[in-house]
Amino acid sequence: MHFSKNRSRSHNKEVPAEDFYYSDNFEKERKTIRRLNIFGKMVELGTLGALTLSVVSSVSIVVCNKYLITNLGFHFATTLTCGHLAVTALFLHLAKMLKWFEAKSLEFKPLIIFSVLNGISIGFLNLSLGFNSVGFYQMTKLAIIPCTVCLQSLFYSKRFSSSVKAALAVLLLGVGVATVTDLQLNFLGSMLSLAAIVTTC
Repeated sequence: MHFSKNRSRSHNKEVPAEDFYYSDNFEKERKTIRRLNIFGKMVELGTLGALTLSVVSSVSIVVCNKYLITNLGFHFATTLTCGHLAVTALFLHLAKMLKWFEAKSLEFKPLIIFSVLNGISIGFLNLSLGFNSVGFYQMTKLAIIPCTVCLQSLFYSKRFSSSVKAALAVLLLGVGVATVTDLQLNFLGSMLSLAAIVTTC
C-alpha cells in the first residue's frame, strides 16, 4: 500500500514549465526539419516530394505512350485512354481504402459531365501525342494553364496577381518558341492539340 501511494503521488506530480518549453521547441525544430527554404519561402518536404513524383510520373507516362504509338504501332488511342482511366480508378480506390485522402460525394449530373469531358480530353491528348513530337505535346499540356486562367477571368471574374501573370507570360513565350521551332508540326496534330486544350479547360 505504501508503494501505491508513492506511485500515485509521483503520477500526479506537476510537470515543470521548462519541460513544456523544451517539448514545444522540439516540436518546432521537428517541423522546421520537414521544411525547405526555396526562394525565401518555406516549402513542406512532403509537398516537394509529391510535386517531384508528379512530374517524373507524367514524363514517364508520356514517353511510354509515345513509344507505344510510334515504335510499336499501337494506334488505338481510345483503348489507351481506357487503360489510363482504369489504372487511375484502381489506385484511387486503393488510396481511399488506405485512407490517404477523404472522399467527397458529388452530384450525379456534374460527375457524369466531368467524367465524359475528362475521358474526351485524355483521348485527344493521346491522339495529339501520336501526331506530334513529345516536346510539342508537353507544350500543349502547358498551354492548358493560361487558357484555364483566361476562362476563370472571363466567366468567374477571378483576378490574379502580377507574379502569376508574369509566370504565365514566360510560359506562353516558351510555348510560342517551341511551336515555331518544332520540325514535326502539322495541321492535324495542331487541331488535335487545340481540341485537347479546349476539352481540358
